[in-house]
Amino acid sequence: MPEIKCPNCGEVFQVDESGYTEILAQVRNSEFKKELDEKLKSFNIEKNDAVQIAKLEEKEKAKNDIAEREAKIKELEQKLENAKTEQQLAVANEEHKSKEIIAQKETIIKELEQKLKNAETEQKLAVETAVSKIEKEKDHYINQLDSQKKTQEFNEQALKQKYEEQLRFKDEEIERYKDFKQRQSTKLLGESLEQHCQVEFDKLRATAFQNSYFEKDNDISSGSKGDYIFRDYDGENNEIVSIMFEMKNQQDETATKKKNEDFFKKLDKDRNDKNCEYAVLVSMLEPDSELYNTGIVDVSYRYPKMYVIRPQFFIPIITVLRNAALNSMEYKRELSIVRNQNIDITNFEQNLMDFKDSFSKNYENAHNRFNDAIKEIDKSIEHLRKIRENLTKSDSHLRVANNKIEDISIKKLTKGNPTMAAKFEALKKNDDE
Repeated sequence: MPEIKCPNCGEVFQVDESGYTEILAQVRNSEFKKELDEKLKSFNIEKNDAVQIAKLEEKEKAKNDIAEREAKIKELEQKLENAKTEQQLAVANEEHKSKEIIAQKETIIKELEQKLKNAETEQKLAVETAVSKIEKEKDHYINQLDSQKKTQEFNEQALKQKYEEQLRFKDEEIERYKDFKQRQSTKLLGESLEQHCQVEFDKLRATAFQNSYFEKDNDISSGSKGDYIFRDYDGENNEIVSIMFEMKNQQDETATKKKNEDFFKKLDKDRNDKNCEYAVLVSMLEPDSELYNTGIVDVSYRYPKMYVIRPQFFIPIITVLRNAALNSMEYKRELSIVRNQNIDITNFEQNLMDFKDSFSKNYENAHNRFNDAIKEIDKSIEHLRKIRENLTKSDSHLRVANNKIEDISIKKLTKGNPTMAAKFEALKKNDDE
């Protein structure tokens, strides 16, 4: 930031860019005023020269007019002399005419005298008008200069009040911070920043946070842990909002000064590991930072849903985030209903798939047994077919045998057998007797 040294006390103080620009503009206005004064002085000299030139020109013009009028008068006097000569030549006969000429001459003289007076009056009025015009222009520029001077004085006064107000505000901030440090040293005597936040929350737990959970984070299964976890629920045990808190304090006499951004990465990791929606750093670090002293600071441009606060904003940040989350509870309820429906559908599909698998196994077993039975029946049919063929062949043999039996006669039996022929002949004779 630019530094400015006071010419009276020699103290060096810093101003921001906007204040430095305004002071620079003030210096430029002073230079402008000086330049304007020089231009006004030059203008007054030129104006006086112009007035003198105008007066000289008017005087010269008046002299020329007077010379012309004197020439005309001389011409008229010459004519008058001529008229007198003619009058003397014809005085006897032209007395009446001479009187008229004299009267006409006197009238002309009077007219010329009147015109001369009018010319002098017009010349005087012209000079006065020019002087008056120049005086009015002078007054206009003087008034304009006075107006600019008043505007500059007003701007200087406003700038002075602005810096006085800024100094007063900084003094109040310093006093407020000192007061806060004093209250911290007494109120938080023997307590850490974590204990202070725990006490502040417990004051309102019974009234404002009946369904809320606010306990230390003791789970180190992910390799690290935060300080506190806040979770709030509705009457149906649906989570409204969850916050991972990290508390950082530092004494003024500490040699190594930490910055708030040194803890952003770890806080974001703890938020994700513990499945929290928001991350909040309650910090007493960087006590002179105008950014972090303004109130609730949104640093989501570095890490999503992350805020940095001073301890006095601990309860307000919880209230703000919970109220914002309440507005989306209806959507969460609908999402929960849809999720349950999806679970029911998933269970139904699983049962259906189990039934389908079981039915497929039973069908496969029955199908295999049916195929075995078909094969056995086919074997039995083949066996019966062979038996049938054998029986059919036996029947054919028996029929042939029967036909042969029917064809047997005594002659055929005894043919070629004389012994049997003799015996059958003998038996036949006995039957005849």
